Amino acid sequence: MYETRSATYKMMMSKAPKSRQIQEMPPAFSPVTSPYELVELSPIKNPVLSCLRIAKAIFLGDVAVGKTCIINRFCHQAYDHNYKATIGVDFEVERFDIMSTPFNVQIWDTAGQERFQCIASSYYRGAHIVAVVFDLTSVHSLVSCGKWLKEALKVNPQSPLIFLVGNKMDLLSQAALAEMDRMASRTAARLEAEYWPVSALTGENVTEMFRRMAALAFSRLLCSEMNNRQQPISIGTIDISRKQSTKDSRKKSNCTNCNI
Repeated sequence: MYETRSATYKMMMSKAPKSRQIQEMPPAFSPVTSPYELVELSPIKNPVLSCLRIAKAIFLGDVAVGKTCIINRFCHQAYDHNYKATIGVDFEVERFDIMSTPFNVQIWDTAGQERFQCIASSYYRGAHIVAVVFDLTSVHSLVSCGKWLKEALKVNPQSPLIFLVGNKMDLLSQAALAEMDRMASRTAARLEAEYWPVSALTGENVTEMFRRMAALAFSRLLCSEMNNRQQPISIGTIDISRKQSTKDSRKKSNCTNCNI
């Protein structure tokens, strides 16, 4: 189990824990349906770029779908069986080393109860990653995902990375999980999101999902930094792109190595 440390301590560590060290792009749960294409990460010849220090991830979804449990499983390797609703927002920071470059991810856990939505929504702005969580045992919570994403995109017009996360896969039989995966995959395609089924109880797919989030955010911020610099930067063979969609009218990157 990881020791609980302050955000400042985690950001100042000389090296990230082994599970947070990334040398190649983690795969999507289902590459066929993921809207994000990335071939590989390669060594950065001019490391420690100014904007690559931190990314913001927000977790949204109906009450009791397991947002807090997923975050606690990843950050503390713990699971609390006693349900406690999040009041407003909660906050964690996790340190990664991506291609030996320090990279921090702020993880914002927002309340799902309607009475706290006005408070929580004020923290949506500036998100690089939006994770919309639903309960795999509840079709209603899946239907609500579009509403949550719409609220997040209102204040994030630059198109953050979008993940559709189905929790509590441990409660379903293989047949029921396969059916929910099909429904969730269709929803993810409509929302232009990457789908991940996880279990906060057992930890299945949780670490893999967060590693994928961090690596994609790092690559996207690297492309943004390249576009903002007058002099070109050699970054090996990083090649990240977003699949073209006739519905996608959001602003595209001018980076020659990535088109997000």
